[in-house]
Amino acid sequence: MNHAIAEEPYKDKSYKDKPYKGRGMEGATARWYASLTRNSLERFQALARRVAAEIPERARVLEVAPGPGYFAIELAKLGRYTIVGLDISRTFVDIAGRNAAQAGVAIDFRVGDAARMPFEDRSFDFLFCSAAFKNFTRPLEALREMYRVLKPGGRALVIDLRGDASMESIRSAVKEMHVGALNALITRLTFRFMLLKRAYTRQQFEQLLVQTDFGPVHIKEDLIAYELSLDRPPEQSRDRQGAVTDLG
Repeated sequence: MNHAIAEEPYKDKSYKDKPYKGRGMEGATARWYASLTRNSLERFQALARRVAAEIPERARVLEVAPGPGYFAIELAKLGRYTIVGLDISRTFVDIAGRNAAQAGVAIDFRVGDAARMPFEDRSFDFLFCSAAFKNFTRPLEALREMYRVLKPGGRALVIDLRGDASMESIRSAVKEMHVGALNALITRLTFRFMLLKRAYTRQQFEQLLVQTDFGPVHIKEDLIAYELSLDRPPEQSRDRQGAVTDLG
């Protein structure tokens, strides 16, 4: 089912006043997160297999906000890709680099801002961003940068928490992480008092996307997350104008 994106410009001022202003996790907090998310390695492996089945051999891939680098590393094991990871956290870049070296794969992890990417136009065939978009200080600029660095015909896959997720759904998701009781409690509290407040609703995503040149846009949802598949049209196709397809 197709829905036209609302033409009203994105006006939610709350996302212009984020207290961290683009600063990422550093130090002990980043190391704790890296340890916690390692428990979800099977999820990263499944995502990597899925992406590998959809992108060409020797594709140039950018992961925005890779954190500890688990997805990029699993993808690198599956093909002869050129993979770059861009994260605003120096601690994460260091951790991801060490993880890649231990795994025996070559990935270029570097420090940078999603709203000002240090790449030439049309540099990548595929872009991936998971569990990070809600934290971007300038979300519209980040989306426009994603479009800019993709090649014509390229695609971005953005997965993030939905702002209207219920705490019951959050508790179920945390339970599936298979972490200890203390980490589970900390994670639930982080979702409730921090992450849900930053996350976007579907309408807010749509209001952002209408201000970009992506198209078509496909949005899939589950109980706690949205998955946005964003296409940069091929050079000869300029008729995006914003249809959003609801994939469930």
